[in-house]
Amino acid sequence: QVQLVESGGGLVQAGGSLRLSCAASGSIFSINVMAWYRQAPGKQRELVAAIASGGGTNYADSVKGRFTISRDNAKNTVYLQMDSLKPEDTAVYYCNADIRITRSGAWYNYWGQGTQVTVSS
Repeated sequence: QVQLVESGGGLVQAGGSLRLSCAASGSIFSINVMAWYRQAPGKQRELVAAIASGGGTNYADSVKGRFTISRDNAKNTVYLQMDSLKPEDTAVYYCNADIRITRSGAWYNYWGQGTQVTVSS
C-alpha cells in the first residue's frame, strides 16, 4: 500500500513563506514525476509545479519566480517552497506522484490527502 502524506500547510500573511512536504511511503520500487497541484474553492484543480526523477522542473506561470519545487529521492519526498505568497495562492494543495512498486510493473498515479494553505491580505 502506497501513501502520500503532506505537511506544512497553514495560515500566513501576504508576502510570507511556507514550505510544503510530501513523503511517499509503502512498497515503492521507483518514483517518476512528483508534483504539486492546488484547488481553490469553486475552481478546478490545477498543476502548480512538477519535478522529474532527474530533476527537471515545470511551473505554472502564476507561481514562476515565487515557488520552488525540489525532491529528495533517498527519502521519497518532494518539497514546495512558497515565497512571496499572495491571497490568490489560497487553496488546498495536493501532492501527486507516479510510482512503480516492482521493477517490471506498471506505473500508477497516487494523490495525497491535501493540505490547506491560506494567505491573508
